[in-house]
Amino acid sequence: MRRADRLFQIIQVLRRNRGPVTADAIAAELETSKRTVYRDIADLVGQQVPIRGEAGVGYVLEGGYDLPPLMLTPDEIEAAVLGAQWVARRGDPELARAAMDLIAKIGVAVPERLRPLVLEPATRAAPNWNALPDRIDMGQARRAIHAGRKIRLAYRDEQDRETQRIIWPFAVGYHETVRLLVAWCELRSDFRSFRTDRVSEAEFLEDRYPERPAALRARWRKYCAEEGLRMRAMREAS
Repeated sequence: MRRADRLFQIIQVLRRNRGPVTADAIAAELETSKRTVYRDIADLVGQQVPIRGEAGVGYVLEGGYDLPPLMLTPDEIEAAVLGAQWVARRGDPELARAAMDLIAKIGVAVPERLRPLVLEPATRAAPNWNALPDRIDMGQARRAIHAGRKIRLAYRDEQDRETQRIIWPFAVGYHETVRLLVAWCELRSDFRSFRTDRVSEAEFLEDRYPERPAALRARWRKYCAEEGLRMRAMREAS
């Protein structure tokens, strides 16, 4: 790996980690020596990159520092294009258009030598022939999530029984053939996932729910982790 690429990658490693990263961990990822990492860190600090830390403890990139946009490696370009292809084939119409626009923008912005990775990618996301149609405007649903607003649903379960729900949406889950609207359900006073193809009616309300979407997502992740531990304990006990 060229030295310039290695310095860039060290910044990337630090940027994607919230806690301190040791020289050992950086050296292992970049397949270089710990001594080289120490030397590169010192060079970056000398170039005014705001890295804090010390040997044996770890290093942190301070907030507020960023790299010029679209300084992407070939692997990052392929990852971005593949991800955008996947969204273009499986996202709602607004997201699909945004994904195609993203691919076009990457193709214009990257250096000429890297453009074939965008225009003639070696990896492709397969078409999703079996996707079930959404029965709710997913563009509006995503905007409701960002704004922390409630949605009133008429929802049919797998036995085709319809219930009326007011939900606090905070995430959209993508499966191979269906999409899920993940929310707090006022009717059940609990987290629920609603298949978008089973929504009979949807009304997007102006009412804001009392928690931030990010706080609900954090509670939901904790809930899922606890449920996973509980299920594993039950399997082991049986």
